[in-house]
Amino acid sequence: QVQLVESGGGLVQAGGSLRLSCAASGRTFSSWAMGWFRQAPGKEREFVGYITPSGGSTYYSDSVKGRFSISRDNAKNTVFLQMNSLKPEDTAVYYCAAGPWNSWLPKNYNYWGQGTQVTVSS
Repeated sequence: QVQLVESGGGLVQAGGSLRLSCAASGRTFSSWAMGWFRQAPGKEREFVGYITPSGGSTYYSDSVKGRFSISRDNAKNTVFLQMNSLKPEDTAVYYCAAGPWNSWLPKNYNYWGQGTQVTVSS
C-alpha cells in the first residue's frame, strides 16, 4: 500500500520551469515504478513519463521529451518531475502514480496522488 502526495504546482510563464514533487508513504517505495500523468480540462488523462524502481531508466511521451525530466530519491521516498521550456499546452493537473511494472498505461498503476495544478501562461 502506497500513499502519494504531489506538490510544487502553480503559475508559470511560457518558457519557464517548474519542479513537481511526489512524496510517498510506506517502506517499499524503491520497489515501485513511478509514473507521471496529466489531465487538461475536457481531455483524457495523458501519459507524461515514468521512472524505473532503481531510477536507472526513464521514458517520456513525445510531447514532453527533451523538456521534462523525471528523477527519484529513494532514500527520501520522493519522485520529481522537472519541467523546462514550458508551453501553454502543458497546462493540466499533474498526477504521480505507483505501479509494479514500467508502463505508459494508467490502468497498470495501483496508486495515485491527488494531483497538482500547473498553469502556463502565454
